[in-house]
Amino acid sequence: MLTRLAKIDDVPALRHLIQESVRGLSKAYYSPQQIESALHHVFGVDTQLIIDETYFIADDEAQVAGAGGWSKRKTLFGGDQSKSNRVDSLLDPATEPARIRAFYIHPGWSRRGIGSMILKACEDAARASGFKRVELASTLPGVPFYSARGYEKAEDIPIKMADGELLMTIRMTKRLD
Repeated sequence: MLTRLAKIDDVPALRHLIQESVRGLSKAYYSPQQIESALHHVFGVDTQLIIDETYFIADDEAQVAGAGGWSKRKTLFGGDQSKSNRVDSLLDPATEPARIRAFYIHPGWSRRGIGSMILKACEDAARASGFKRVELASTLPGVPFYSARGYEKAEDIPIKMADGELLMTIRMTKRLD
């Protein structure tokens, strides 16, 4: 299994991965209503990550096993559908943390090192771009994964979606030493 940078041509496969990942790995943490609402309002492909060449895919040529990225932009979470027409300005690596973004693992590939491989690629790329720290908004199923890799919980981030559903996430941080 290798990681590579995502291309715009990967968007349909990424959409499928996101649906499978969220529905398969979140059901022990969120209600079916929260999951479907989040898929509609929050989770999705962020094409800016692909354009910035900061989004990685792990695949075996037959299937996308996982994807995840990092960002040098202010947005902390959310796919294209959750963004307004606001400018997603660049972060200052000297004073601000890079963002770890949009991690999705196919349920059939979970707990097989795919997420760790992608996360390492993201952290290495952020470090090479001058960032000293990273942060992310983790869903509840992701908290044990990130905690095991040195991330610390910073604060709860409840996301109220347009239909009134609430999605609890946790902001987590890590120093890149």
